[in-house]
Amino acid sequence: MDLFQAPDYYNIDDLLTEEHKLVRDASREWVKREVSPIIEEYAQRAEFPKQIIGGLAEIGAFGPYIPEEYGGAGLDQISYGLIMQEIERGDSGVRSTASVQSSLVMYPIYKYGNEEQRKKYLPKLASGEWMGCFGLTEPNHGSNPGGMETKFKDMGDHYLLNGAKMWISNAPFAQVAVVWAKNEEGRIHGLIVERGMEGFTTPETHNKWSLRASATGELIFDNVKVPKENLLPNKSGLGAPLGCLDSARYGIAWGAIGAAMDCYDTALRYTKERTQFGKPIAQFQLQQKKLAEMITEITKAQLLAWRLGVLRNEGKATSAQISMAKRNNVDMAINIAREARQMLGGMGITGEYSIMRHSMNLESVITYEGTHDIHLLITGLDITGLNAFK
Repeated sequence: MDLFQAPDYYNIDDLLTEEHKLVRDASREWVKREVSPIIEEYAQRAEFPKQIIGGLAEIGAFGPYIPEEYGGAGLDQISYGLIMQEIERGDSGVRSTASVQSSLVMYPIYKYGNEEQRKKYLPKLASGEWMGCFGLTEPNHGSNPGGMETKFKDMGDHYLLNGAKMWISNAPFAQVAVVWAKNEEGRIHGLIVERGMEGFTTPETHNKWSLRASATGELIFDNVKVPKENLLPNKSGLGAPLGCLDSARYGIAWGAIGAAMDCYDTALRYTKERTQFGKPIAQFQLQQKKLAEMITEITKAQLLAWRLGVLRNEGKATSAQISMAKRNNVDMAINIAREARQMLGGMGITGEYSIMRHSMNLESVITYEGTHDIHLLITGLDITGLNAFK
């Protein structure tokens, strides 16, 4: 039974609107009912629970900030963050599935696509009828996406796409892929590639120790004919995919708080119940030190994410501010997961508790959407004006 109680040490609920709290509470109840009872089993099997896709759509997890006319929920950025927080409290892999659908597939189609593309794809993606993936990372280009080798040629009545992408969430079952590739002049563009196009395959990645309940794969393009109307017309250059990553990184900054809260809540409950030397271990100084540091770091991360949400709503948040929140909050969560695992002793490594699964998942979260070190250098560039990447 999922007994989770969310910590709110600084009364951050007072900063939220009634709509924010309704959205969050609905997501929380759905996770308790639909995700928590099954997620350990699916993680052990290394399988994504596809039966939850409809539920994710119902709680607004697919394109929550996309306007209602295109099937989205028309919510603000803080609501989006709170949904991601609650889903990742259940599992980072499930949150990855929702993040990719929202920020990396629906967002670019809405922002960079034309009206025909929006009407064709967004309602089906919002309802979960279609799932999508995002092709940027390549076998030879991770932190340096501008070096991508995937290319397309203008063949007159269509484009011819060749190349490969890897570490792609949702790839094995996605109907739609938003793929970034260079044209003959070397300019980066987004193309919508659909399953069934000849020469397009999505082999699954196996033997992961992390995000085991999330489907990961590759995208292989072998002379794929892409219709010209599938080019995203309204933005090109590296800034286009990076704009999508801003939205995804923002969601991660909130999501990581959910994982941290779950680990903290589990450790707090366990240490109050576990007795050694005639008293609950929560009464010992070292355990209290760990719990006090956890709630402090969670509270700081909550305030960072909330303020960033306000800035996003106002259209004022910078990419560097988003990088800071992603880096800080994931680092906070992974440290809390490790401490919580120790507090549970041997029980901490079992699937009876969520901590070890969170800990393994966060090893991926700290790397994807910009690694821990890359985000540090983004902040360094922002405050010094000097580029350490070159």
